[in-house]
Amino acid sequence: MLALVRGSAVNQDGASSRLTAPNGPAQQRVIRQALASAGLEPSEVDVVEAHGTGTPLGDPIEAQALLATYGRERPAGQPLLLGSLKSNLGHTQAAAGVGGVIKAVLAMRHGVVPPTLHAEDPSPQVDWECGAVRLVTGAEPWPRTGRPRRAAVSSFGVSGTNGHVVLEQAPPVEQPVTAPRRPEPVLPWVLSARTAEALRAQAANLLERLADGPQPDPADLGHALATTRTVHEHRAVLVGAGTDELRRGLAALVSDSTDPGLLRGPAGPGGDPVLVFPGQGSQWAGMAVELLDSAPVFAARMAECEQALRPWTDWSLTGLLRAEADVPSLDRVDVVQPALFAVMVSLAELWRCHGILPGAVVGHSQGEIAAACVAGALTLEDAAKVVALRSRALSALSGRGGMASLALPVAQVRQRIAAWGDRLSIAAVNGPASTVVSGEPQALAELLAQASERDERARPVAVDYASHSAHVEQIHEQLMAELADVISCQSSVPFYSTVTGGLLDTTALDAGYWYRNLRQTVEFEQATRALLADGYRCCWRPARTRCSPSASRRPRPTPEPRPPPSARSAATRAGYAGSPTPWPSCTSPESVRTGTPSTPAAPGARWNCRPTPSSGSATGWRTPPGPPT
Repeated sequence: MLALVRGSAVNQDGASSRLTAPNGPAQQRVIRQALASAGLEPSEVDVVEAHGTGTPLGDPIEAQALLATYGRERPAGQPLLLGSLKSNLGHTQAAAGVGGVIKAVLAMRHGVVPPTLHAEDPSPQVDWECGAVRLVTGAEPWPRTGRPRRAAVSSFGVSGTNGHVVLEQAPPVEQPVTAPRRPEPVLPWVLSARTAEALRAQAANLLERLADGPQPDPADLGHALATTRTVHEHRAVLVGAGTDELRRGLAALVSDSTDPGLLRGPAGPGGDPVLVFPGQGSQWAGMAVELLDSAPVFAARMAECEQALRPWTDWSLTGLLRAEADVPSLDRVDVVQPALFAVMVSLAELWRCHGILPGAVVGHSQGEIAAACVAGALTLEDAAKVVALRSRALSALSGRGGMASLALPVAQVRQRIAAWGDRLSIAAVNGPASTVVSGEPQALAELLAQASERDERARPVAVDYASHSAHVEQIHEQLMAELADVISCQSSVPFYSTVTGGLLDTTALDAGYWYRNLRQTVEFEQATRALLADGYRCCWRPARTRCSPSASRRPRPTPEPRPPPSARSAATRAGYAGSPTPWPSCTSPESVRTGTPSTPAAPGARWNCRPTPSSGSATGWRTPPGPPT
């Protein structure tokens, strides 16, 4: 609660010398009506935010009406304090009244009466001695009266409509006693400005604020930065595990240097984000455990995935992720693929609750199963069945094949593997110079040795079977039979296929499709080019690679220098990139209000509300430069 509307009134000027000429008696009547509505005496109002048109005709009439109402029978030493926001902003037309209300509420909240500018010499056209009214020309503390602070605001229409509202300081609200909040492992702070210079200036102001006075809670400050500021094109995201890291990022932004937790620059092209679901190899020891303990949305979706996988597996998903005793190894293909599927689907749900909704989806190899589920083409139960039964069928191929990645264009790789005939196949085309080959282990070893002799980047993929090769044909009949009752539907989210290399009608995701997804080359580059051609520019991958499958059971060799990014920081970075992400979703729902430094104006800024030479001054409270008109 910011303030109370104690009373209000509206009336009409009635007859006057011309359409825009105000009527003093009508203004007095509307003030008295508003005070009667509020049940107050004039002396019980401390400050009036005047309409203050800045004209030598209108302002003296308004001043006389205030002197005749609020200026009478006031306690000694407590004159009515008078000001006008138009001296700061100029005339905002239809927003002038609400602007005065905002100013009055903020002034009561902070206990300071702001000054009226350009009014050092009160106008001689007003008899200031006939009532206790004083123009405020410098900031001063709100009068101490022993009662709630009160202010009134006037707003007058050009055709003679008068409005007056009486505001009162809100009563203190007792904050409910709540349990201490668990600190976020990673906090995002977001800043934006019109120019890079103004962005650095804003960071400097925030650093100065943190250096002086009471220290705000980091989560509350992050919430305020995300929810109370206009988002401009030059942006910075500061991500850190605490105030010290966030200060360091601010200092780097001010000095135009680098920091691991600082992301900055003009906003990206934006647009709806594409969720990219990776294939096998994105797993790591301990994945998802922290989110299971800290993100209820993620944990709930994981529980649903575990329930959907239960008919097709003989192991516990949560037990696997938590590395409990007697759980199978992530080295097994029939274990790692369902586990990755569950993690990716649950991460997508967590991102969704933070405002990141996919404009399209694309998946690499087995990642297409999660993509189809998130897009709505497959139910969770059918998707779980596909990933579990297909990976179990792949187990029959274990120990008889392998895969290798080469940093070469696919055309060049095709020439290289031609010498081995059907023993090697192109498994995936990931980019202009990234190709994966699968086939017989001996042929792959010879290919890698040849690449080493040429000093070319090439490495084996830590699997012992040959996906996307002729080896898969051995399980064709089994897959067609086991997945025959899988039903797909038209998804509401566009699905870009790495089997066909483009947008696909998801009603085609039947058993035959999921066999081809495993047998044919993964056309990831082609699907990516199709997304770009269709206007998508922002891609997000709901998974992170830590180690190879063969190392998945080993402890991490070295600790990370900083905690992994949280879903909130990821959503914040999406907003930095220009995605239509609700910034409030990036912050804690438990955050409380806290102030932030005002945004500094960019050098050379110009404001349209500057007074014109003919207007004489920003307000008519002071002596006009020429004779009255």
